[in-house]
Amino acid sequence: QVQLVESGGGLVQAGGSLTLSCAASGRTLATYAMGWFRRAPGKEREFVSAISRSGSSTRYADIVKGRFTISRDNAKNTVYLQMNSLKPEDTAVYYCAADRVYSGIVRTSSNEYDYWGQGTQVTVSS
Repeated sequence: QVQLVESGGGLVQAGGSLTLSCAASGRTLATYAMGWFRRAPGKEREFVSAISRSGSSTRYADIVKGRFTISRDNAKNTVYLQMNSLKPEDTAVYYCAADRVYSGIVRTSSNEYDYWGQGTQVTVSS
């Protein structure tokens, strides 16, 4: 079992940047593919980005492609989400999640993920 803790959220103006971190404890992060999801007020949780166990494969939602970058440092047991050119519609609670999937596989459905963090709030003002 792995415990996940997100950090790095906050209030930023449109066009600004934030970097979210997801620190893992309990088990080595290298045994999990990792994903970022978000839930905006009044909306369902949606996929943002995911990265394979080694970091060699990544996937992005179309709405963040070109603006967000996911990365991981398995030695530090941490996954990151660099968010640039933020828009008010990016306002949401952001969650990281761990997927016990075979190496190289990256999945976008939240139902496939086994462990979740508590979330971190990102607010983008116009």
